[in-house]
Amino acid sequence: MNTIFRKSMLSVAGLAFAGGVFAGPIAAHANPVDAKPVAVAVQSAAPKPQGDQSHITLNDEQTANVKAIIAATKKAGLPERAAVISIATSLQESKLENLGHLGDANDHDSLGLFQQRPTSGWGTPEQITNPEYSTTAFLKGLKQVDGWQDMPLTEAAQTVQVSAYPDAYAQWEQQATDLVGQHWNS
Repeated sequence: MNTIFRKSMLSVAGLAFAGGVFAGPIAAHANPVDAKPVAVAVQSAAPKPQGDQSHITLNDEQTANVKAIIAATKKAGLPERAAVISIATSLQESKLENLGHLGDANDHDSLGLFQQRPTSGWGTPEQITNPEYSTTAFLKGLKQVDGWQDMPLTEAAQTVQVSAYPDAYAQWEQQATDLVGQHWNS
């Protein structure tokens, strides 16, 4: 059972228990004729994707990179939400392709899944084109963002990446969530 679903179910169970603890003594003394049902809204632990969503069909290399990001996230001891943010970031930066130097089309000296730059201290070209290393480097930055678990994905990703297009990460949240759901336990 994935963590997000489990947390949602625990939240619902907790609300039901708390409702029984507090409402039970009151209901015991209430006049049944005056009793009226009450609706309770329950918010899911995971934020809903923001804005229009994009989707691409993945090839074998891209799927292997999804699995590498998930493996590095698990190795770092982080939850599924960290993998969702990482995969959405990589979808935006490289479409989950481990990009080498692209010549004139290159954005500065950006490389790898997360388009990290050696001159910005992310690591050597060899390191940042290694999916495990580049994911671990991204996650190290993510862990330094206070409240990353609860903030919108695009805000968490942008705080780490410092992109010229700060809102672009949001469009990949649904596909990243689906990919993590599909591969987290495989």
